[in-house]
Amino acid sequence: MTGERIDVLLSMSVPPQPAKLDDVLVAFVDLRERKATEEALLRAREELARVTRVSTVGELAASIAHEINQPLAAMASYAGAALLWLQRAPPDVERARDAVERTIREGEHAAEIVSRVRALVKKAPPRTEPVEINELILEVLDLTGNEVKRNRISLRMRLSTDDPVVRGDRIQLQQVLLNLILNAVEAMSEPGISPPELSISSRMEGANEVLVEVRDSGRGLQAGTVERIFDPFFTTRPDGMGMGLSISRSIVIAHGGRLWATPNEPRGAVFQFALPAVEPDPYPKG
Repeated sequence: MTGERIDVLLSMSVPPQPAKLDDVLVAFVDLRERKATEEALLRAREELARVTRVSTVGELAASIAHEINQPLAAMASYAGAALLWLQRAPPDVERARDAVERTIREGEHAAEIVSRVRALVKKAPPRTEPVEINELILEVLDLTGNEVKRNRISLRMRLSTDDPVVRGDRIQLQQVLLNLILNAVEAMSEPGISPPELSISSRMEGANEVLVEVRDSGRGLQAGTVERIFDPFFTTRPDGMGMGLSISRSIVIAHGGRLWATPNEPRGAVFQFALPAVEPDPYPKG
């Protein structure tokens, strides 16, 4: 006897009436092995999701480098301007201060991009916290914006004025949205797609649900594949792994939500996911 607490399945069996309850059969089933298997499966799923994120970030390497280079170039420009204002006779301190403040803001922007990339690729346990959906969308667009511009895609955003909040793991939810946006970009990168249009929106559905929609004008969904696209290893891309949408749906379901796809009109695809809404945190961190 070690005093260890273990999970068991308890079952009791009593004789049918009108027999007396003299004999009762009690059975205990040790669930330790089953629990260990479930925990190992959960760890494997989390690691697969992380590997998929790393692969996605790798595909975005050039775009992320461009996104970082933009604020770095602006920092050099503003710092140079500040130096010129200070070299005047007399020095224009106000304009120099403004240029320095802009330099600081651009530096913070570059640091935010690096921080988001690190968060996506590092190995960390899931963390549940209030997540503002509109803020999440803007963060992901920070990483994918150059990819959208490079493919000359027209971007439209319609974000809810209610500032909806959900509860979940920010990195996992970023992964879902990142995958949906990159899938839309890839669907519109083929020749003959004109004009390529990407629409991202958020809104409240009733009082208890937040809906996020990613709509594209790409090649669309083939008949009979609308549900299969969420199956593991199913892909319509020659170089695809077939895991992105499957992992995205499992993440959304784990957050108490649902993810589905429908054809867009006149062409393209619409991916939507809905999550339970929560009240904003009255005492946000930071």
